Amino acid sequence: MQYYCFLVNEVNALSLPPLEDCLPHRGRMLLIHRLTHADNERASAEVDVRADNLFNQKGGIPAWVGVEFMAQTVAAWAGARAKISGGYPKLGFLLGTRRFETTVQAFSLGKVLRVDVHCELMADNGLGQFDCQITMDDTLVCWARISVFEPDDAEEVLGNRVQS
Repeated sequence: MQYYCFLVNEVNALSLPPLEDCLPHRGRMLLIHRLTHADNERASAEVDVRADNLFNQKGGIPAWVGVEFMAQTVAAWAGARAKISGGYPKLGFLLGTRRFETTVQAFSLGKVLRVDVHCELMADNGLGQFDCQITMDDTLVCWARISVFEPDDAEEVLGNRVQS
């Protein structure tokens, strides 16, 4: 099995495609707001903690939603890779997380979170593992290792249930 973590071209924030071109998420399910960096192994995104967030509870977003912020940042990294190499983003799946830890119960409204992901491995079969962290006010508040799967043919994996 071959492992890789790379972009066809080295990219920086100036050459990144628009976020909406990197992710299939739309509407209230698009939880990250800006892809600020992507390179061969890492990506960074920002999340505005707003009251209109789907997961807002009593004036904040529960910290466990950070796992989805991490997953969407990984997806944006993969989508940016695809766009820069002339392709298109594929449907991917969050398989799980290991050792999710947090120092906060919730992300406070009005804050801006920085989500950083680092590709530890990406196999040629689409399985990947990423080391992730979230900072708020320049303080590390969440970290985890997540596992993802980006199949070549999502329709095959889902039994032809994917709508175009």
